[in-house]
Amino acid sequence: MTGNGAAAPRPAAAHEALLALFEDRGYARVEPPVLQPVEPFLELSGEDIRRRIFITQDGAGAELCLRPEYTIPVGRHHRAVADGQAADYSYLGPVFRLRAAEPDEFHQAGIESIGRTDVPAADAEILDLALDGLDRLGRRDQQVRLGDMGLITALLDALNVQPAAKRRTLRAVAAGRSLDEIATPVPVDAAHAGLLSAIQGQDPQGVRAFVEDVLAIAGISRVGGRTAGEIAERFLAKAAAHAEGGAGLGARAREVLDAYLALTGDPDAAALAARDLVRRAGLDDPRLEAALALFEERNGFIAARGLPLERFVFTGSFARNLDYYTGFIFEVAQDAGEKPVVGGGRYDGLLQHLGSAEPLPAVGCSFWLERLGSGR
Repeated sequence: MTGNGAAAPRPAAAHEALLALFEDRGYARVEPPVLQPVEPFLELSGEDIRRRIFITQDGAGAELCLRPEYTIPVGRHHRAVADGQAADYSYLGPVFRLRAAEPDEFHQAGIESIGRTDVPAADAEILDLALDGLDRLGRRDQQVRLGDMGLITALLDALNVQPAAKRRTLRAVAAGRSLDEIATPVPVDAAHAGLLSAIQGQDPQGVRAFVEDVLAIAGISRVGGRTAGEIAERFLAKAAAHAEGGAGLGARAREVLDAYLALTGDPDAAALAARDLVRRAGLDDPRLEAALALFEERNGFIAARGLPLERFVFTGSFARNLDYYTGFIFEVAQDAGEKPVVGGGRYDGLLQHLGSAEPLPAVGCSFWLERLGSGR
């Protein structure tokens, strides 16, 4: 399926060579089903993917979707065949998202490493493989941008930002929106206070189903351009803020966060600047210290692989628009400001959200093959 109804082109020989590289490095090829349960994507993906999913139903009425990305399907595959163990996977195949002026079906390749406990070494390996893959495709001199969702999350925790304001902050950063809307408390209409109290702490899937039922009864499919799922999420966020007294960021938290988001430079210099910011802010929190130490240790593993760390750019304001990322993130583009050709990062909580008894460390990346155009 494409925007004009034409079939998507088959992967080129160069792309199969990319997959062969991954398999040679121990990443076994998998091909999860194209049809996937929709709930994990609605609950765990970012807004950008949620509003672009193609949804259908099976004969029993269960909602399914065409695979919009590979990380969640590979995670579900891992749960089925090796839950609780370590395994490395690679993939190459079509994904489906509604996209303006671009094909709705396109090919992605990538790797996922699940269960490795040597976190900084695994992060460095994924980045190294991503750049090695691009090199095999003849794409060199790329712009590499790094970020750290774990570090910004630990900073918010050290600043005692309440959960609802924390979620809103992370999503605003990922979307590139201003933090002005989060700096002040969330106003709660007294007329809605009862509803917000009723849904506070409820299962998101149940709240989503309730909102969908109410809108269906009224014959409404969208409100202000938002789907029922997006409306349900806004209700849940407001309910959490209501429970916290509508807490916003606060002046001190906003000042420290703005300084962190302004950090940019090579990763070693950024690590030093982040430590200096924490010292000046007087933040003494073991979670923040652990995140800073991991940042520094990861830099060491990246450099040990012979990668030009001094040519990479760490940006405090960089956050990928998928909700499941928990730590190291990166994107690689031909030039600064262009769409990435590779992107990925760490998602340590995803497997537990998918049903694993314990959280499993995991990290991976995806190649946007149509942006590379190799062998086409």
